[in-house]
Amino acid sequence: MYFLTGWPRRLLCPLRSEEEPFFIQPSSQKFYFAVLSETQLSVWFSRPSVLIVSYIESAKAATQFGFYQKAEWKPDDSMIAVVTAKGYILLFDVLGARDDKYLYEPVYPKGSPRVKVTQGFKEEQCAPALSLEMKKPVDLEAPITSLQSLQEDLLVCTADGYLHVLHWDGLGSNGRKAICLTTIPFSLDLQSARGGPSLDLEGVYIRCMEYCVTLDGFAVVLSDGRLGFITPLSNTITTDQLQGVWAADVTDGTCVAVNNKYRLMAFGCASGSVLVYMIDTTTGSMQLSHKLELTPKHYPDTYNKTGPVKLICWSPDYSVVMVTWERGGLSLWSVFGAHLICTLGEDFAYCSDGTKKDSIKISSMSWGAEGYHLWVLPNKQERRQDGEQLEEEMVEPPHSSLQAGILQFLFIKSALTVNPCTSNQEHVLLHGEDRLYLTCGDPTQVHSTSDSHSHSHPHPHSQPHPRDGSPLRHPPKPDSSLSQGLSTLLGHKHWHVVQIHSTYLESNWPIRFSAIDTAGQCMAVAGRRGFAHYSLFTRKWKLFGNITQEQNMAVTGGLAWWNDFVVLACYNFIDHQEQLRLYQRTSNLDNAFASVTKLESDTLLLNVFRDMVILFRADCSICLYSIERRNDGPTPSASVELLQEVSMSRYIPHPALVVSVTLTSVRTETGITLKAPQQACMAESIMLNLAGQLIMLQRDRSGPQVREKETPANNKKLLPFCPPVVLAQCVENVWTTCRSNRKKRHLLEALWLSCGEAGMKVWLPLFPRDHRKPHSFLSRRIMLPFHINIYPLAVLFEDTLVLGATNETVLYDGLQGSTESLEALFPYCTVERTSQIYLHHILRQLLVRNLGEQALMLAQSCASLPYFPHVMELMVHVVLEEEATSREPIPDPLLPTVAKFITEFPLFLRTIVHCARKTEYALWNYLFAAVGNPKDLFEECLMAQDLDTAASYLIILQNMEVPAVSRQHATLLFNTALEQGKWDLCRHMIRFLKAIGSGEEETPPQTPTTQEPSSTGGFEFFRNRSISLSQSADSIATGKFNLQKTFSMPTGPSAKGRDAECAENMYIDMMLWRHARHLLEQVRLRDLGCFSAQLGFELIGWLCRERNRVAHIDDFVSALKKLHKDFLWPFPVIPVGSLSSPLKNGRCRADNSDIILPQVLSTQLLKSQSADSLLNSDMDTAPPQEAPTNHTWLDGIGQVAKDMDTASSAHSSQHSPQTHDAFLSLLTNKVEEYSLGSATDLTETSSVVDGDWTMVDENSSTLSLSQAELEHISMELANKGPHKSQVQLRYLLHVFKEAGCLEWCVVIGCILRDTNVIKQVINFLDSPEVPQETVQNVRNGLLAVDSWVATDCLGYRPFLNLIQPQLQLLMDSTLEQVQPEAFQPTSQCSKLSSTEGLGGAAVPRPEDSRGVAAPLGLSLPSLEPAGGFSRPPSEDCPPEQTEEQSEEEASYDCTLS
Repeated sequence: MYFLTGWPRRLLCPLRSEEEPFFIQPSSQKFYFAVLSETQLSVWFSRPSVLIVSYIESAKAATQFGFYQKAEWKPDDSMIAVVTAKGYILLFDVLGARDDKYLYEPVYPKGSPRVKVTQGFKEEQCAPALSLEMKKPVDLEAPITSLQSLQEDLLVCTADGYLHVLHWDGLGSNGRKAICLTTIPFSLDLQSARGGPSLDLEGVYIRCMEYCVTLDGFAVVLSDGRLGFITPLSNTITTDQLQGVWAADVTDGTCVAVNNKYRLMAFGCASGSVLVYMIDTTTGSMQLSHKLELTPKHYPDTYNKTGPVKLICWSPDYSVVMVTWERGGLSLWSVFGAHLICTLGEDFAYCSDGTKKDSIKISSMSWGAEGYHLWVLPNKQERRQDGEQLEEEMVEPPHSSLQAGILQFLFIKSALTVNPCTSNQEHVLLHGEDRLYLTCGDPTQVHSTSDSHSHSHPHPHSQPHPRDGSPLRHPPKPDSSLSQGLSTLLGHKHWHVVQIHSTYLESNWPIRFSAIDTAGQCMAVAGRRGFAHYSLFTRKWKLFGNITQEQNMAVTGGLAWWNDFVVLACYNFIDHQEQLRLYQRTSNLDNAFASVTKLESDTLLLNVFRDMVILFRADCSICLYSIERRNDGPTPSASVELLQEVSMSRYIPHPALVVSVTLTSVRTETGITLKAPQQACMAESIMLNLAGQLIMLQRDRSGPQVREKETPANNKKLLPFCPPVVLAQCVENVWTTCRSNRKKRHLLEALWLSCGEAGMKVWLPLFPRDHRKPHSFLSRRIMLPFHINIYPLAVLFEDTLVLGATNETVLYDGLQGSTESLEALFPYCTVERTSQIYLHHILRQLLVRNLGEQALMLAQSCASLPYFPHVMELMVHVVLEEEATSREPIPDPLLPTVAKFITEFPLFLRTIVHCARKTEYALWNYLFAAVGNPKDLFEECLMAQDLDTAASYLIILQNMEVPAVSRQHATLLFNTALEQGKWDLCRHMIRFLKAIGSGEEETPPQTPTTQEPSSTGGFEFFRNRSISLSQSADSIATGKFNLQKTFSMPTGPSAKGRDAECAENMYIDMMLWRHARHLLEQVRLRDLGCFSAQLGFELIGWLCRERNRVAHIDDFVSALKKLHKDFLWPFPVIPVGSLSSPLKNGRCRADNSDIILPQVLSTQLLKSQSADSLLNSDMDTAPPQEAPTNHTWLDGIGQVAKDMDTASSAHSSQHSPQTHDAFLSLLTNKVEEYSLGSATDLTETSSVVDGDWTMVDENSSTLSLSQAELEHISMELANKGPHKSQVQLRYLLHVFKEAGCLEWCVVIGCILRDTNVIKQVINFLDSPEVPQETVQNVRNGLLAVDSWVATDCLGYRPFLNLIQPQLQLLMDSTLEQVQPEAFQPTSQCSKLSSTEGLGGAAVPRPEDSRGVAAPLGLSLPSLEPAGGFSRPPSEDCPPEQTEEQSEEEASYDCTLS
């Protein structure tokens, strides 16, 4: 409503004086302020805030009269009455200077466009010169306690118990009346007042008094602390015509202030609280409306230490009240008790270093014009009590640092306070004295338009130029990231700040009304005279071209927008009459373009609903007008026609009590059905806020209904209105909308009320479901109250949001040296946008009232909102917190109902678990007793395939159940996650299962050391495989999920913990093995590779053990087909040319391979300079070296080949900056036989791509390329699958070779059509270590493939022809003997120390050190005993560190890195 902004200003008195001001009193229009010190009366002007005149009492007169104490202005500002300490009233005439003399005038440079020639125009922007003349003093012969000005009279209360009535003019004895307080009958209400005085008033006098116009009486605080209200029974105040009522049970009143608009009396108490009373209209008694007090919740330190209330001050528009206490501090409340600001807490009360500041003590305060300023006189610490001797006071030297001054606090306020017609829009509009703050409904639109303008027109209006000045105080660059759809909803902190045009402001300050259109693009403001409007599109203000037209009208009833017209009710000074005017936005601002309608009576309020204008007039009548747009002339205009007049004088005691008037489509009983939504847009009722009472006048549809078709268009007879009904009390603001939305009828046909401290209320329509007949007992509407944490300024109906604003503070106390500076005393105040969701409050209120069906309809209509899941969580959370922490048993708990309600939505499971995890553990039992067993909910998540939510339930289960249960559920989830390939979740599950294992042993969770298996170890299997082979064993993460046994160092935790971890790892390993077996059985090699890479699964070691079990292939053809499908690898097609050419070239190539390869490879290396091209061709780029002919392909499975293949596969997985597990295997203990040469055999790509054919051509003069061969090359290119698949297949081939799974090697060799692989496998089948069964299986498999190729896939025929000789050999089983030294067993740990030489000693994998899975080049690994359980960890050998590395390896590493 009202918000502090910036720092307060200090106005210094230009006259040096020993005295400090202590009392301030504004004139009726708040343009002048009378400021009193002990012997001095000063008059200040409001804008500019300057001292105009000062009257200083002579010492002799000061002795005679005593010090000044209070002052009061005559309503027409022509006189000031001053009360002195010795019972005198001094009257001063305020005289204006003759012949237009001004004290201060603006001076403009020559030729300035601002010089005005209009006569009498200057007075608005100048400070007038006034003089003060004292008239004859009046002696009342008793100390004066209170002073109150009426129209022609001055009421004075004295300490001898009398009430004096003086005439302002005839101040002789004739004009004076005295009423003794004891003669006024006081009672608790007016009905029991007939029995004479009921209150003993002997020796009691009135301490404080204020007159209330709309109640026509005086609110008084008596000297004994009692509160009362005195009302004259007739028009004149005479002794026998006064009657008093008093408030029961209050005896500590200190001061009073009345609110004329809402008929409230605010009494300050010694306890520090403010009691706000209203007068009951039926009995006339004083009834407590509400209390204003600081709560211990928000102000735990100060709420009971404020001291008595010192001053209460209502704002000029009566929408807020400022309170200060004896011990200092300021606090602001809205009219019905919503707390807005308090300076007793947070940055106001504490310095940035945490020390407490002294709160400012205030001796007097007053609001300035329109409430933009609060004028405050700070208390002087040394001031003695009133009435002490002057000499004592004069001894004190004046404060030089704090020269006598006035503090001015600056405020900005909501446009709703004075122009409530803005309530049907979904924007927040605030106005300060010279600027507007605006939140736009959709900032995307505003930002884009403002951006386009600033770019397309970089000249005039983007520069702040005095002539066309567009002083838009805009954020320099609208933040595009903020305008992504939900920025309004999620209240970012930026405002559009629009500076009001200075030319208009100078002559028409203060701004009284402001309004914004529905699109949030155009604003209009009206000051003392005229009005101006602004467009965000053009960033320009429009002012009247003719200054006389501007000065001849004053807006009285407010202004509003209708489409692109400004609608305003104004008073015309030339014709002396009230008018309704419409000005078109795009035309020039001139009366020539205005549509003018004469009005009978003064207009107080105006509002627009669709194409209707509603006016409330000073004679308490309501007028409805229709507006129609006319495009017949050169410029669009509007025609206005009177539709209906409704007199309300029977119901409204005083026109000033009407706060707002609104036309709405809201109705109670008549025709609320789902069948008639078109009626929702008609003006069905008038809402009138009468002093906080919301009154509804509904159209009377009880009589005979006339169909619209039957009535001619020109004489539409509007229906009469029913008698008024009171809907709600204590209403500050009302929001409704004229839009309709079939899907969200609940929200758009509701009425929203803001009720101060009582929060908000919504009057919600209830619809029967599915066109059913409504229950006769069910009301058609229901009023639901709910609390929100912000002060509501706008309602976004469909988005279920309330928009507001809040004060934020920034401390700058460290900047200044002086502690007395205002910057050190006060924080800098800013206003920030806020928003809050209200949907969960409404749903909850409906459920409380057993209206679950309505709640369901409402929730389903909002289910598409982005924060709907959050709404559901909030609802559960709030109810759970309230009920689970309640001290008394709850007879009818709501949580089961809420839980049942949420099950109607698919996000039920997620809502419950999110809510549980944000709630403390102690409340979980209560929650799950209502919503169901977490085990069942977990299983529901698994069935719904919502694994992430299931994982959250696991955490709940872990805390609520024994470890065995959570392990069982974790296993379920782990298996499902493995099956679905949710690798992140799998890693979390592994960590979780380990944590459960360590928890079961009742040992605290072990802190992982570098040697222990870390939770992330191993899944960097081949992510970016560029680690050097010479890295130390420590730097290589040893934390694999080792499948054969836990790999921990002797420096690990205690044996007991180790055993537990062993068992746990074994448990996890068993699950991983089972999954791997499952994948391999289903021939899902691609999934197997991903599984291995993501979870660091030791595929090679596992395959070694499973070589003759699950890694055995039954059906080669179906395996081949499955791989084609899995890796998106095309089946080969037959080239058009003859098959002999590639065969011939293939044979030639096979013969000459030894000569060609080195050059092929060196050229390839030159070609692949960049990392990317290297990855693309890394299959062909092993470092060339002469190959010793006596070695088989098995020698080649060395470090480089292996590292290179795994590196190539890194291309297909994501890179991560984690440590890498190097796969290092012992090669041989014969150093001189160690060689890299035959690695070329392994990694050379046999398919005819990447220029191999051309290389053959260059190096062998006997070869030549024919047309058929070129066709063959293009065919080969077409037969290749994606590069990523190729890399993956190569990697898998390498893995299966390492593990000795020869059958899989054959299948992958076939799909890659790599003759070398087939040759090598078939050559090796003769080895004594290969079981006869495997040989038989390979032979049968290849025969099956051959017969399949012959019938179904002829594209494989050329490849099979290429390997025909090997197949023949296999059939004949006449293989040449392979040299035995290639198969030396080198897998014992004892040999490790002696392995050094060309490549240095290689770091064994853990399984190598146990002789389980050494590479095939050395020996076939022995199969583990059945069951696969590993040895105890103590027998582990620590991996050795490699010392050096060959040059070739080093260069390879560099290239890849």
